[in-house]
Amino acid sequence: MSDQAAVPVTGDTIAKLARGVRLREDPVRGQTVLLAPERALALDEIAVMIVNALDGERSLDAIAAEFAEKFEAPKDQVLADVIGFVDEFSKRRMLELKP
Repeated sequence: MSDQAAVPVTGDTIAKLARGVRLREDPVRGQTVLLAPERALALDEIAVMIVNALDGERSLDAIAAEFAEKFEAPKDQVLADVIGFVDEFSKRRMLELKP
């Protein structure tokens, strides 16, 4: 198994949920959570949108371009935020990356 932290996250990176990780609604807390073996993370609305966009096919650059257009925000800033999110969650082994 490769070390996910060793893979640099860039605009060309393609990501998807790691095996065994699922996005689920928690009706008790009224939140969306990312479930992985022996852990769960509550996600805010933006994080849920990012996770849903990580389809294992589109690059982070393409995802950021879509979000920038949708929210009328600077693409460079959106890309930096998406890269930061993906980098952090890949280090937690919640995401699989393709450089």
